[in-house]
Amino acid sequence: MPITPEIRALVDRLNREIDLIEQSATEGLNRARPILYQFPENARLIQMFATLNNSLLFADNSRKRTQIIVESISPTNVAAEVFQEAAEDLGELLGRLLEVKILVNGVVTVLEDLA
Repeated sequence: MPITPEIRALVDRLNREIDLIEQSATEGLNRARPILYQFPENARLIQMFATLNNSLLFADNSRKRTQIIVESISPTNVAAEVFQEAAEDLGELLGRLLEVKILVNGVVTVLEDLA
């Protein structure tokens, strides 16, 4: 079964969300470093720094997972149930990415207010 336009659109959306997470998390880390340097024992700053690093790791893993899923459904002889499961996995991944994006944007907002 070839990749449908709907799946292609979902994969494109996943990649855009991953890009946004990476950009925001990197911006947040750049804002957090000088503040953390001034207050190295501040537990909240350490937590935000770790959250941003974990978000980058999650984004990288999500990009790889998306690629693996797409490769698993690329052959023309994929069973319909495998294709359906892959589509569900991609949809679930989008939900997780949106949650992480909200979290990262919240942390960046706090860091902007601190600067």
